[in-house]
Amino acid sequence: MKEFFDRLFNIDFFNNGIWTNTYLGNELKAYLIALVIFLILSVVFVILKKIVMIQIKKLVKRTINQIDDTIYESLNCIKLSFLFYLAFYISIQGLNFGYYIHEISHALLVIFGVWQTIEIINVGVNYLLDKHMKDQDGEYTFIAGGLISAFTRIGLWILGILFILSNLGINIVSLVAGLGIGGAAIALASQNILEDLFSSFVIFFDKPFRVGDFIIVGEDMGTVKRIGIKTTRIKALDGEEIVITNKELTSARIQNYKRMKERRISFDFGVVYQTPDEHVKAIPGLIRDIIESVKMTRFDRCHFKSFDESSLAFETVYFVTSGDYNKYMDVNQEIHNEIKKVFGKKGISMAYPTRTVYVEKESDK
Repeated sequence: MKEFFDRLFNIDFFNNGIWTNTYLGNELKAYLIALVIFLILSVVFVILKKIVMIQIKKLVKRTINQIDDTIYESLNCIKLSFLFYLAFYISIQGLNFGYYIHEISHALLVIFGVWQTIEIINVGVNYLLDKHMKDQDGEYTFIAGGLISAFTRIGLWILGILFILSNLGINIVSLVAGLGIGGAAIALASQNILEDLFSSFVIFFDKPFRVGDFIIVGEDMGTVKRIGIKTTRIKALDGEEIVITNKELTSARIQNYKRMKERRISFDFGVVYQTPDEHVKAIPGLIRDIIESVKMTRFDRCHFKSFDESSLAFETVYFVTSGDYNKYMDVNQEIHNEIKKVFGKKGISMAYPTRTVYVEKESDK
């Protein structure tokens, strides 16, 4: 690019007078060329960023995944100051400022580039955390989310500083070895805490449950209120708080009722032996009509199952198309009330445990 502008400015007007004066080892014409290059590159970089962001935003509107959204948020944080400095660095490469000035400008470019790269990655990580780990009030429902953000920033800056020092010609081998030994010592001293911390990450990425889910763990059951660094807190049905370590949760069998899309209900009932045959045959159809008339249900079957000790036993199976326990109980109650009402109109008597005793009276001898 400099050669192009050298030819462009190689006319008599710029080869005489003030333009040939030398300042700090460079002709004034060289400074003018550097300024033009800087202005052109600055405009190009700004326009290029604008075009790229517009195209990515169009892609974001057409898709529902989080990948392009994350890329958009990450690249959108690129600072104009970084683009201007990049243009400035390129524009002064044709100037003779001496070894140290160029080394300083190169070092500043490395520092600026590392800082901008860290910001891009950090913004992307925080965007994903905000989408998946914060509630409507902006608070982390998964407390380790804050740690992930902090650890990511710290880790990136450690790598960035090592990269900067390496580019400045500093030997970082001993520093890396020291960090490794210190990290191993800390890991051994906090082994139990780290196990629970890693277990909390397993819970986040594997998602066996989330905040708000109703779960059963062994003999404990309740609603998940908070997933912490070391423990998870569950609010039991009676109101007390149950605290379980994350390590225990990742090694236990968990029943998650929030994931239930529908409930299968099976119940038995019996009618008295004196029920007429036509009513016995009609009962499965009556049960079908009753269940299908109730919203959020799907009938499966109803059969005359067996002759019990004091009743003719029927077995019924149906589904409630919701995992909500309260809705299930409302539906179940409505069905039972309707069965009692219909059976009463039809004159079908429900059976209850009875025993008939026959006493044989011997005649007098």
